[in-house]
Amino acid sequence: MALNRRHAAAAAALAGTLMFTACGGGSSDAPEIEDSSADYGLNDTGLPIVDQKLDLTFSGSKTALAPDFNTMTVVKNWEKDTNVHINWENLPETVFQEKKNLILASGDLPDAFFNSGLTDSEIATYATSGTLIPLEGLIEKNAPNLSKLLSERPDIKAAITSSDGHIYSLPSIEELGLVQFPNQLIVNTAWLEKLDIPMPKTVEEFHDALKAFKEKDASGTGKTIPLSFMPGSWCADIVDLIAALGGIPDNADHRIVQDGKVIYTPTQEGYKKAIGTLHEWYKEGLIDPESFSQDDKAYLSKGKAAKENLGSFVWWEIPEMVGADRAKDYAIVPVLEGVDGKRISSQSNNQEIARGAFAITNVNKYPAATMRWADHLYDPIESAQANWGPIGVTLKKDEKTGLLVQIPAAKGESEGERRQKVAPSGPKANTAESFKTVVAPEPRAAERQKVVNEFYKPFAGNDGYPPVPLSNEELQEISTIETDAASLVEQNVAKWIVSGGIDGEWDGYVSQLQNIGVDRMVEVYQQALDRYKSNS
Repeated sequence: MALNRRHAAAAAALAGTLMFTACGGGSSDAPEIEDSSADYGLNDTGLPIVDQKLDLTFSGSKTALAPDFNTMTVVKNWEKDTNVHINWENLPETVFQEKKNLILASGDLPDAFFNSGLTDSEIATYATSGTLIPLEGLIEKNAPNLSKLLSERPDIKAAITSSDGHIYSLPSIEELGLVQFPNQLIVNTAWLEKLDIPMPKTVEEFHDALKAFKEKDASGTGKTIPLSFMPGSWCADIVDLIAALGGIPDNADHRIVQDGKVIYTPTQEGYKKAIGTLHEWYKEGLIDPESFSQDDKAYLSKGKAAKENLGSFVWWEIPEMVGADRAKDYAIVPVLEGVDGKRISSQSNNQEIARGAFAITNVNKYPAATMRWADHLYDPIESAQANWGPIGVTLKKDEKTGLLVQIPAAKGESEGERRQKVAPSGPKANTAESFKTVVAPEPRAAERQKVVNEFYKPFAGNDGYPPVPLSNEELQEISTIETDAASLVEQNVAKWIVSGGIDGEWDGYVSQLQNIGVDRMVEVYQQALDRYKSNS
């Protein structure tokens, strides 16, 4: 533990209300930030951060299996180390995404957002309104770990800097090359063997396997679920099935890049063809009717039902979905040969340097202490624990390498399940360098790297949209378009898969999207991409 160290001059200056002015590009018109951290005995360096216990309120999301954060060992240690207590207003991820803008627009704001997943357009909107405060001045004065990282990695600094020159949110970083292909299609190989069906190689063979699961009631329960998924989920969507059925890759944003061209997938004829075919599958009883309403918790529980009744699903990994004991009954379906004879995998727009992990609001009376608290998580050891859980529970030091390594999960529990229960995530930096000097990739991550390289990268049908910094004007222009378009697509796709009617309604639907402004949205993304490439 670091010793308390306070500069006397700084303490005197901090005795009253402090005023920090953001620096960097655009700083001349940045609002002054009131700060009363000194009232609690803010320490210039070391731990604890404040001498008197300080309470802050954070809002944000938590994973399906996460308990109250204050029961987590990692969070308890943070409070013990920093003398800052957090009142956590966590919501399940899907619920928080629905309520996030209501919280941001309300007068009842938290002190900060943690695990917020703030989008670029949300950051631009609420930075402009003053709801989110600029952080670069606070980083310079109060965040030695993050300041060091940004100095050493200008690419990270560029990724979190808005076009006005300010930083409004802190990053979450995990540089393992795993997030580009998160949607693994998994099939019950025990059922394939039971029904004497080989591993499907084409989308037609996959369809026939699902049909056999259904017609022969492979589970023996009368409740066999051939295929379940969650549209719009970051790792449970059928984007590769859409690619196989329609020849068009897809991702959660419905925004792909092919040959340098930005494409909005839900207006493409191949997308229409795929959705039409999925309706036929639905009529045959091959698609779980709850696919369009379930949340993460309900979805993950499906694979762990008392009687194994799940034929196939899409998820980040197998044990997390079905449990460690059943994992042997499932395997990844290799990228299927589609209707045009091609094998196409869909690449996401997920970034290893993710913006929006932490942001401070304008109601926060203690931004300096809050920034120091967030900076504590950028200590490499703390970043590892934020990501994987506490040393002694999920991590231990390897005596040969000196690196932190995974402690195997208990029998019957997957590493993914355990991680959700013990690791709060949030602002952190597990960089490529960290994986050489601080923490070893967990075994499932190393396996995941092999899977991505073998199963998906060779068949990538698109590029992901890179971390392009759109201007505030561009973001403000397209934010409403993007939100309205996504809602229209989601509603219609669910309706068409369940009830049909896409052929008769397609032209009107495309016209609606055009009226919303999707053509302009694509144009903005294209000009930003061209600008980004010319400056790279």
